[in-house]
This record gives sequence, C-alpha cells and structure tokens, in this order.
Amino acid sequence: QGQLKIAPAAMAARCRLAARFHHVHGTNIRLDASRTQATRVESFANGLCFSQEPLAPGQIFLVEIEEKELGWCGHLRVGLTAHDPQNLEVVPEYSLPDLVNMGDTWVFAITRSHNRVVVDGEEVQARGPPWEPFLLIEQVRIPRDTLVGRSRPGRYSHILDDLFKMNVLPATARRSRIGVLYAPQPDGTADMHIVINGEDMGPSARHLPMTRPLYAVVDVFASTKSVRVIPVEYGFPSLQTLCRLVIQKHIVHRLAIDGLDLPPLLKNFCQHE
Repeated sequence: QGQLKIAPAAMAARCRLAARFHHVHGTNIRLDASRTQATRVESFANGLCFSQEPLAPGQIFLVEIEEKELGWCGHLRVGLTAHDPQNLEVVPEYSLPDLVNMGDTWVFAITRSHNRVVVDGEEVQARGPPWEPFLLIEQVRIPRDTLVGRSRPGRYSHILDDLFKMNVLPATARRSRIGVLYAPQPDGTADMHIVINGEDMGPSARHLPMTRPLYAVVDVFASTKSVRVIPVEYGFPSLQTLCRLVIQKHIVHRLAIDGLDLPPLLKNFCQHE
C-alpha cells in the first residue's frame, strides 16, 4: 500500500500526461489531434481504446460520454488490461469477449442501471454528501468535483445536476463520467474499482497482478459513439473549487448565480465547469 503514497504534485503531473488515449486503437476509432477524444466512425464494433500509459496505483482514468448513436444495443465498456497495446499484433474487435479471452484483462459493460457491486457479503456503505471534496476508495483520495458531469445551464439544469449527484441519471447518458482505477491490497494484488458519476461501484474485480503494468481499457461500443478523457487534478481542492461547492450548496437553480455579486470569472466557473 506504500505505493499509494505518491506526492499530490507528482500524481497531478502524471495524470495530466496520461489523460489521453494510446495511438494504438480499434480500426473504427478516430482520435482528435490531442488524443483526448475517441469517436467510433463506423459500425458498432472495433471501438477499443487504451490509456496512453499504464496507470499508477490509485490513478483514475476518467472519460465523459460525449455522443450517443441510436439503433444499437449495448453501451460503453471499461476496465483494465496487463497487455501493452504497443505489443498487440491486432487490436481485438471487442473487449468482451475477445480481449478478455486473451487473459490478464478485466472489463465490465456499463448498463443503464449499473450500480454499486456488492461482493463477498460486504455491506454497502452510505455515500457521503456531494459537497465533500474527496471520494475515498480505501487509501485513495480522488477530488470528487471532477468526477461528476455537469449539465449545460438552462431552465432544467438544476434537475439534471441533482440527478448526477444522486447517481440516478443513467450511467450511459450523455455527460456521464465513468472512470476506472486499481487499489493495492496487503497481499500484493489489487482490486479494480469503477467510478460512475462520483460514486464508487467496486470492487468489480479482485486479485489483479501488481507485477505488470495495467492500462485502462475503454471500448466505445454500440450506442456509445464518442468519449473524451477528463484530466483529474489530485491534491488539495483549489480555492475556486471550494467556493463553487459552497455556492452550489446554497442555491436552488444554477441560473441564480447570475444575480450574485461575484467576479465574472467565478460565475462562469460555477455555471459551466
């Protein structure tokens, strides 16, 4: 577990560098110039993507669903693999079952009703209020603010924001944010956790090997057409973020921010991102 004790500044720098997709990907995927957006341009398959680098312990690889495509059955799939994408002779057509059948790969399909996974008779712990600045997963502290998607300002935006906070918006909806990470265990293995809209769903898989690098897997499958990597800043929340959390806690509708006596830059930050 000592590997989790990475300095916040070092983790932040690592996350900024790793917050993009690997240049090796499925044949139907097109990446933008920054390699942060992955779009499936044809069919419903061959949409496999990987993180640019293997993840550090406790480092989350987070994506937001940007575009959907009606007419297909099935949704985004995420997980981890110990296979270096650079060494794949051919990128598999599917993460499930093709990549998983290669071994040392753990991938789960995200469903509309996907919720916390209870294993080994564990009790589900109550989730902290959305105003808490960090999501705690064992020894891992992740800034919660980035983990939750935000609706665009409008007449009903406050309702959508509440749905995100309560995690009742379908996990496969546009603007949902889904991440994957692994947390080391005392026996030298790791547990994989999936985080959906700020809520820990895991552990979804146990006893992952810590002796090999683990890459994030994102399968832009079927009705999910485009996703974007969201960089996560580890460390202490900024003063700007703390101000936004306090403001959001005391208003009913985000449009009410327009009437507050606040600097324009802070208003924009509170309303948009």
